[in-house]
Amino acid sequence: MKLTFLILSLLPIGGISTVLASDYTFNYTECVDYARENNIMLKKSRLSEQSAELNLDEARGQWQPTLDFSTKHSYINAPWGANKNVYNSNYGLNAGWTVWNGGVRENTINKNKIQAERSKIATGELFRSLETDILQAYFNILYAFESIEISKSAVELSKATEERAYQLMTAGKMSRVDYAQLKARYEQDLYNLTNAEGIYNTRCMDLKKLLQMNIEDKLSVVKVEFTPGQVLAALPPIEESYKLACQTDEAIKGLELEKDISEYDIKIAKMGHAPNISLNAGIGTGYNAPGVSFGESLKQTLNEQIGVSLSIPIFDNKKTQTATAKARLSQQEAQLNIDDRMTELSQIVENWYVDTTSAQSQYLAADSQLKSAKISDDLAIERFKLGYINALELLTAHSTLIEAQYSVLQSKYMAMLGQKMIEFYRTSQVNF
Repeated sequence: MKLTFLILSLLPIGGISTVLASDYTFNYTECVDYARENNIMLKKSRLSEQSAELNLDEARGQWQPTLDFSTKHSYINAPWGANKNVYNSNYGLNAGWTVWNGGVRENTINKNKIQAERSKIATGELFRSLETDILQAYFNILYAFESIEISKSAVELSKATEERAYQLMTAGKMSRVDYAQLKARYEQDLYNLTNAEGIYNTRCMDLKKLLQMNIEDKLSVVKVEFTPGQVLAALPPIEESYKLACQTDEAIKGLELEKDISEYDIKIAKMGHAPNISLNAGIGTGYNAPGVSFGESLKQTLNEQIGVSLSIPIFDNKKTQTATAKARLSQQEAQLNIDDRMTELSQIVENWYVDTTSAQSQYLAADSQLKSAKISDDLAIERFKLGYINALELLTAHSTLIEAQYSVLQSKYMAMLGQKMIEFYRTSQVNF
């Protein structure tokens, strides 16, 4: 990664302010690493992971007994009573522990363990989506950069042609109309170059958004050269890619965990019919005034208690039955979501195979067309210099060449993007 710091100092009326900007030149891996550390959505998802871990700690804490201290103070005024003013106070220390609640605690802990794992997978799922977005944005930048190079070549060619046409016009060998056409083409190519540069800047801005870069940061990417052999490389078997995609897909892993969570929800819901046994103990004392001294009152009213309670549900207005039925529906929905995701994944993989093979075929045809267009354009230039063809024929040759160059460029990057996406779905990684 190339990182340079540019310090811009401004001197306003009130003093000096300094703006610090950064220039980044990233390859794809560095883009992914930067996003992993700085993307806000990922940071939020990691907070959800921490929340899930806290829920798990809370569930584990249900095994611990409860202990609380309570006190009550009151003042009574009885104008016609024997004791007109009476002060009462009570102090108590109470403990409780659930001995058995039908296994709700154990199943809740196991459920929260899976939920904590599910939260981590959700972060991984979000990151995978971000990786593919970065990959496509990266390729868009590479494509836009080469588009600029094509536009520059077109400008150089049309400029040379315009200069030659001007010489022919001043020598009386070309009409002003033909020269005007060639000059207009040169100006159009200049406009196309400016437009291509604007598109490149827009594509860089798209990538900056994904990486959550600041507005003052400048970003460019490492250029990647793809050989014809890479573009036309054979694709692995589609059935194998689909199988690997299912194995590495974070969404399917998360849905499988949701199915497991619903299984524990069923177990917990069924425990609504289970008895509940709990122990409780306490120690308390109090003070009444007027009466004996404070210390003596606390001693005389000191009491201790211990007990056990048993609760057996009989009728609960179908709450347990309804909760169990809903948990079963959630489990069925989780399985349907898994099936739906696998179908979606098969379509995604198949679409990338279709698009990639189509792009490879287009690349072969476009490359052949480019070679012919280059020869035709070279001949047209020579014939134009000799005065054998007019400006319109020369412009047609130039246009055919530029169109062929763009066709090769587009099919090349579509083929390579498809290969990298297939590689990602197979291995969860992309290598350049």
